[in-house]
Amino acid sequence: MESNTPLLSQGLRNKKTPMLQAMWRDIVVVFKSSPINYLIAFVPLGLMFGYGKLSVTWNFILNFVAIIPLAAILAFATEELADKAGSTLGGLLNATLGNAVELIVSIIALRSGQVTIVQASMLGSILSNLLLVLGFCFLAGGYNRVEQNFNQTAAQTMSSLLAISCASLLIPAAFRASLPDDNKKQDLLINAKILSLSRSTSIVLLVVYVCFLYFQLGSHHTLFEQQEEEADEVLEQHPKRHTLSVKSSIIVLVVTTILVSICADFLVGSIDHVVETSGLSKTFIGLIVIPIVGNAAEHVTSVVVATKNKMDLALSVAIGSSLQIALFVTPTMVLIGWAIGVPMTLNFSTFETATLFISVFLSNYLILDGLSNYLEGIMSIAMYVLIALAFFYYPDQEALSSLST
Repeated sequence: MESNTPLLSQGLRNKKTPMLQAMWRDIVVVFKSSPINYLIAFVPLGLMFGYGKLSVTWNFILNFVAIIPLAAILAFATEELADKAGSTLGGLLNATLGNAVELIVSIIALRSGQVTIVQASMLGSILSNLLLVLGFCFLAGGYNRVEQNFNQTAAQTMSSLLAISCASLLIPAAFRASLPDDNKKQDLLINAKILSLSRSTSIVLLVVYVCFLYFQLGSHHTLFEQQEEEADEVLEQHPKRHTLSVKSSIIVLVVTTILVSICADFLVGSIDHVVETSGLSKTFIGLIVIPIVGNAAEHVTSVVVATKNKMDLALSVAIGSSLQIALFVTPTMVLIGWAIGVPMTLNFSTFETATLFISVFLSNYLILDGLSNYLEGIMSIAMYVLIALAFFYYPDQEALSSLST
């Protein structure tokens, strides 16, 4: 009996060695998937400040930076899982999990009653992808080229859907502005009507989004083949790159989602303190600051492929992400708010809806001809900077109310 024990121990060690090697290989693959992942060092720092209840300001900053590499890893694991699932199911996975970080942060903020932050972050994610990311794609891809071209029909289809989503926010705002609120009873009735309108509109938007997925992945798949070909060409440039197995991809997804949820909880919990101490408004933090968290990885990816003249893929990332936020994430947040008893509506302020309308109008105009150059990129970035400046000086309603009293 004793003579068999060393053999048994040796057998266990032999089995553990390949397992540990595989785990280490997966960790290296995930870490090297994006240059942003070097920021992963901020994750333990953010958790330490959050659980230790240390400086609230540093808690916000560290967890803000920590979510950036976690978002990149989450996107990488989603792509790895989608590659193994086939084209149709993979496309659905990318569409569903592509904005997982925005969903997680928004759900936590909504649970905390931070409706202003959720609304601003939804709008900010759309503007960030539509103006900033798209602008840098045009600038980075066109600085040493006369012009670049892309599939005009596919881009116009996505841009037209953005126009519908823009209208879904303009209608509740116009609905509210057209009705008087002379007394408290009228105000309560109008808010109840807007809440019902927002929930009904959200269901319609989700139906449109499902129809678009069928259009993109099924009936009109050929319109988007150029994007897939460019994505395959990018992958072929790294033929020796190891990939994650289905099991490893799911493990990375689960672990990263948990870490994002914890960091987002600490981030959202410190927003009120940051607003009080910094003088920044909640609208500015939600519209400009928070979207950086979820869009950093997409920003880098789209700019890199744009420099390689893969503009169909770059536009798919930029406009496609805005489309997912507008048609999937935002209405989903309204319905989640309905489920948990938080009155999340599509009634954005007149100023917010006006900036969205201008942004959609500009981006639609820029991609109308199927061509791009660096000057169009500069115009798009300039528009984003102008909007950011406007919201930097835009006061919160709470601040105005406190002054009036």
